[in-house]
Amino acid sequence: MTDGPRIRPLLKRGALVTAANWPVVAVQFAADTSFKLLLTVPVAGGALLVGAAAGGDLRQLAGGDVRAAVAATADALAAVPVALAAFVAAFALVVIGGSVVMFLVKAGTVAVLAEADRLAEAIERPPIRLAKIRRASRFSVDRFLVGARRLARPYLALGSMLIVVYGASGAAYLFLVLTAYRAPDSPAAVVGWTAVTVVGSIGFLAWILAVNLTYLLMQMVIGADRCGVRAAARRLVPFVRQGRHEIAGIFGVVLALVVLSTTASIVAAAGFGLIAFVPVVGLIVLPLQLAAWLLRGALLQYLGLTTLGAYLAQYRAHRRQAGVDSPRPTPAPDVEPFPEGRTA
Repeated sequence: MTDGPRIRPLLKRGALVTAANWPVVAVQFAADTSFKLLLTVPVAGGALLVGAAAGGDLRQLAGGDVRAAVAATADALAAVPVALAAFVAAFALVVIGGSVVMFLVKAGTVAVLAEADRLAEAIERPPIRLAKIRRASRFSVDRFLVGARRLARPYLALGSMLIVVYGASGAAYLFLVLTAYRAPDSPAAVVGWTAVTVVGSIGFLAWILAVNLTYLLMQMVIGADRCGVRAAARRLVPFVRQGRHEIAGIFGVVLALVVLSTTASIVAAAGFGLIAFVPVVGLIVLPLQLAAWLLRGALLQYLGLTTLGAYLAQYRAHRRQAGVDSPRPTPAPDVEPFPEGRTA
């Protein structure tokens, strides 16, 4: 274990640094929401293509058995190569274009938070005063754009690797599920299909969580040291080896908070659904649902950036112990420098 700060101070510092630079939460939320809305376009088009290929009866397709519905969807798309190619091309276009924007937005976000963490005083130590939090604010539009431009190349390279890993992992999982779905229809086959699906889903979820954690740590190292992907990978190995307990603790705490917030949102959505049938009260359900959706989205983004801030603090402590400090951010020639005592 390391002699650096423990999990609670790390999370507190990450939360306060993120709160001091709250505009990055709004930017991340807007970018993430736009990306998800864009993804609905090819998905809706794919549903229409499946409906047309299956005979136009979407209600019958959606209302049947899940196993039969998935098999029918796969058979319908495979039977019409043009529809399958159009669906894959549209979905790939949206995923690649939206991902590039997300990578650039994350580059600017990490650049701002890395500078804020480096320059902020010990704001996690009591007493916590508003003036100290304000001095940790380093956000400005110019600084965000400069950070996004400087980190664009390594972030795009890292993001491309993530897309390849996601694609290969999703294809392997889909192949496993479809193979299980196509098993002979017998009681033993149903039990085997269920077991394979459950085990495969758990393994796939654990793999995606590990990939996301590695991706976040790589983003953090690249943003803190302004280095390339290979250099970040070399620096990440000793950091993970030395601070594995803190990394696992931060990840576990934030994952538990995400699960709790998601569960609370599901319960709230179910409650709103129950009162939606009341004639008068049902009129206020839509704005309440919208407010709950905005709150949940902003909270999840804040938790994610808090995690990033905590990892930044731990990584900075690790680099100090190794006798190496992160490079000082210097503004681009076309951007006015910010004095150290002035907030953005």
